[in-house]
Amino acid sequence: MAKLSLCPTFSLSLSRHTCPPLTACYVATPATTKITMPDHHPSLGVIGGGRDRFLQAINSLRQPYDPFPFITWNRHVETIFASFFRSVPHVRLRRECLQAKDGGTVALDWVVGDDRRLPPDSPILILMPGLTGGSQDSYIRHMLTTAKRRGWRVVVFNMRGCGGSPVTTPQFYSASFVGDMCEVVEHVGARYPEANLYAAAWSLGANILVRYLGDESHTCPLSGAVSLCNPFNLVIAFDNFNVGFNKVYDRALARSICKIFKNHALLFEDIGGEFNIPLAANAKAVRDFDEGITRVCFGFKSLSQYYYDASSFHSIKHVQRPLLCIQAANDPISPSRAIPWEDIKANPNCMLIVTPKGGHLGWVAGAEAPLGAPWTDPVVMDFLDFLERGATRTAGLSCNSEAVQHSSESLHHMEV
Repeated sequence: MAKLSLCPTFSLSLSRHTCPPLTACYVATPATTKITMPDHHPSLGVIGGGRDRFLQAINSLRQPYDPFPFITWNRHVETIFASFFRSVPHVRLRRECLQAKDGGTVALDWVVGDDRRLPPDSPILILMPGLTGGSQDSYIRHMLTTAKRRGWRVVVFNMRGCGGSPVTTPQFYSASFVGDMCEVVEHVGARYPEANLYAAAWSLGANILVRYLGDESHTCPLSGAVSLCNPFNLVIAFDNFNVGFNKVYDRALARSICKIFKNHALLFEDIGGEFNIPLAANAKAVRDFDEGITRVCFGFKSLSQYYYDASSFHSIKHVQRPLLCIQAANDPISPSRAIPWEDIKANPNCMLIVTPKGGHLGWVAGAEAPLGAPWTDPVVMDFLDFLERGATRTAGLSCNSEAVQHSSESLHHMEV
């Protein structure tokens, strides 16, 4: 693991008061003493070129990361507990099916009543679940309700075939494909042109989000983003699937992918080419499906080429929008050795938080543990609220500047 930077120091002026002798006159002289104050608790690792810029926004990082006892002693126990036993908040959603330019379909789930409740310039948070995930997942619902309580408009982006989204072409999503993300952001932005757009994504969704940020770079319409449990390097991540208990996750994800595929198998009948439909339909591991369908769909010559080229670690250096990455040091699926430490430290737009525990999509810690929202939710929203306050101030200054300019022009053309 990369060496983490130390906390900065600041100067605090203290007055020294002493009792003078009765026979002499004494004047107190102020002395300056340097006191080191932590800007985050030492139980957390915080690095990044944007660290000094963003860290001030997240006061909760000064508190220790306090994992819930009995559940978090083992990373697999925490991962499984969060997946099966974390509460799922009830939220009424309204589905919008968006057809992509290639004929494919994604599903956008909006919170019912937000159009009546929120002004049109309310900030918008786009949520992207992980592999085979959707708006039904507990971590998505908790993030949605946390953002909703803070006055944000939230929409869940269910990728092709996920969360009940229909598959209308012989193409699913992949870790390398950002086309749907581009169209979703464009669509949401056109629908609410007065609002600032943000995104938060988990696991494979986080990989896609970071790739999107890097590809769009200076032209990205998002005002900020958060990546959680990002595998970053898919070669390392999928090699990790073959180790010990991780094979259980691999088989479970493969079953979920096969279930989605079999519901739409007729789209792939007599498709020809390099597709291996039997291998994909009976996949025992994620890489079986990727070999049979994914890498062929997206034009990769080999599975190793697909995993390497689709990895988001390449994209970090090109990110030009504020990006917070949150990882768990003991994540069994997104291992810490895959994190692009040096690129994150070199990019002034990025900050990385590493928690000592958390598993994968777990983070059973904080005020709502063990059944409530993960520890990350308030951290994510503190970061996004900070960005939105800055964006609002910038917009206000821009409007004032335009008003002054317009007033000046009016005076210039005024007839006397």
